[in-house]
Amino acid sequence: MAKGDFNFFSKIRVRWAEVDKQGIVFNAHYLAYFDIGVTDYYRAIGHPYVGPFPQTGTDLYLKSAKVEYHASAGFDDLIDLGIRVSTIGNSSFEFRCEIYKGDIILTSGELVYVNADAETLIPATLPEFLEDAFVKFEKLPPAKRSRSRST
Repeated sequence: MAKGDFNFFSKIRVRWAEVDKQGIVFNAHYLAYFDIGVTDYYRAIGHPYVGPFPQTGTDLYLKSAKVEYHASAGFDDLIDLGIRVSTIGNSSFEFRCEIYKGDIILTSGELVYVNADAETLIPATLPEFLEDAFVKFEKLPPAKRSRSRST
């Protein structure tokens, strides 16, 4: 994706504790950066993560994470976390995440989340409020699928 394809960015500054002996951000921290961006994204769409989920009887669970490294960030760099919902399924959706320093892409990745019953962990249809918020924020065409399927 291009940086201009994102409707949402979160900025963070790299802390000393996040760099390794080579002076660059240790690779595992990029997943933590993705998580910071996703949390900020939920706030931006008006649904803080701890908001309405308890009332639905479901919760979101990370199914898969993919990270690809392109360049490195170092101590005190100001980086931009680009986050967008790229795919919406019946019970799952995918975040596309990219991290930039200026216009240079440092890291790209995908996070797939599944909505599931909080007790049984059986996949459940995405809550309408969440799907509607994604569609509106990302300016996607409304989903045209049955809401009764479970995957």
